[in-house]
Amino acid sequence: MKLNEIRDNSGARHNRMRVGRGQGSGKGKTAGRGVKGQKSRSGVSLVGFEGGQMPLYRRTPKRGFNNIFAKSFDVVNLGRIQKAIDEKKLDAKATINAETLLAAGMVRNKADGIRLLAKGEITAKVTIDVTGASKSAIEAVEKAGGSVTVVPKVEKVAKNPKKAKSKSDKRVAAEAAGDEKGED
Repeated sequence: MKLNEIRDNSGARHNRMRVGRGQGSGKGKTAGRGVKGQKSRSGVSLVGFEGGQMPLYRRTPKRGFNNIFAKSFDVVNLGRIQKAIDEKKLDAKATINAETLLAAGMVRNKADGIRLLAKGEITAKVTIDVTGASKSAIEAVEKAGGSVTVVPKVEKVAKNPKKAKSKSDKRVAAEAAGDEKGED
């Protein structure tokens, strides 16, 4: 066999079917779409439509709800932190926080904060600042001689009541303005 003799297996590649190019082609006139109507046109989307019958997604019972205010945390396990320290991606002497974890490539983004979990073992003495941590993770870090500080993430609030968009923003801005007056 030579390089200039290499070919695809027979039938591996097909030419594109050219539809709507005359009756002699076998796919002329309606181009394989049947006759007239909604489905013969472009842009049709009938996903979930069952001809007027109540569709399945509406017949099935619904339970629970989706909390739109739920926080989504990036999860970091102790074993991964120890592995990153061993691979010199993290410095055990410096404070480990969201920025250092992001720089080390252990989290993708600082969503609503970072939550520390106790999967794996840690032997290095480290100081960790995170948004949340499990009790067992805190105990494991303290057992290794380190410390965990849980700092809740502060949300941005409009300080100027004229620029506040919602009622809650206006209320918080008014409270902040009241605190500033009380300090003087």
